Amino acid sequence: MNMRKSIIDFNEKKGFICDMDGVIYHDNQILPGVPEFIQWLHDEKKEYLFLTNNSGYTPRELNQKLARMGLDVPEEHFYTSALATAAFLKEQAAGCSAFVIGEAGLLNALYDVGITMNDVNPDYVVVGEGRSYSLDTLTKATNLVLKGAKLIGANSDVSGPIENGIAPACRALIAPIEMATGTQAYFCGKPNPLMMRTGLNMLGCHSAEAVMVGDRMDTDVISGMESGMSTVLVLSGCSTKDTLKTYAYRPTMVLNGVGDIAMLAKSKAE
Repeated sequence: MNMRKSIIDFNEKKGFICDMDGVIYHDNQILPGVPEFIQWLHDEKKEYLFLTNNSGYTPRELNQKLARMGLDVPEEHFYTSALATAAFLKEQAAGCSAFVIGEAGLLNALYDVGITMNDVNPDYVVVGEGRSYSLDTLTKATNLVLKGAKLIGANSDVSGPIENGIAPACRALIAPIEMATGTQAYFCGKPNPLMMRTGLNMLGCHSAEAVMVGDRMDTDVISGMESGMSTVLVLSGCSTKDTLKTYAYRPTMVLNGVGDIAMLAKSKAE
């Protein structure tokens, strides 16, 4: 742990935006210190949001996933790249149609804001992670983009952790469509500042009053930093102290895990 005096006064901060995988859980295991951190958030009446670039789950599914691990986090505390994508499309072209490669979380979010599914002449081709990805859907998407549909990615993650290694994520899955069409996709999830701004609005916080907590420099730390928040890199996920050497920017603090936030806050309060 970073044993220097806490650079961030966590007691003074109003809002916390936390990544999930590698910060709150890994696979189906809650990470050490997480129950204490969530208890501290509740006890101190902090605003908080769990932010994930995974577009596959709905907030209710995330609520149930954490409940199975023994954590009670209400649905309104989750924000996903699927919701960010839906909000972006509603803002850009309310009532538009889309051809979607993705899971229930993405489809639900789009339906909820009035976007219809269309595989003939959609306004958008939207790609998230998912098992509906195949050469057929890829070919369909490619030709729809060539006919004028705009290409949208739920997030720009290249890969994500799975039990036996990594799986290609949205950025890797959309790359063949970009290459085949010569079109650049627009990505809605982290580190897109639109997603962070929406998160801050949901918390009712100014960026100076909020902290971004994550385990990745290239999505979590950079998105917090560019949105004007204090940033905490936790080493409970995919980053180590050596990871810092490969980036030109720095988090405000480096901690072992989110449990350290509650511990530092309590020791400062005493």
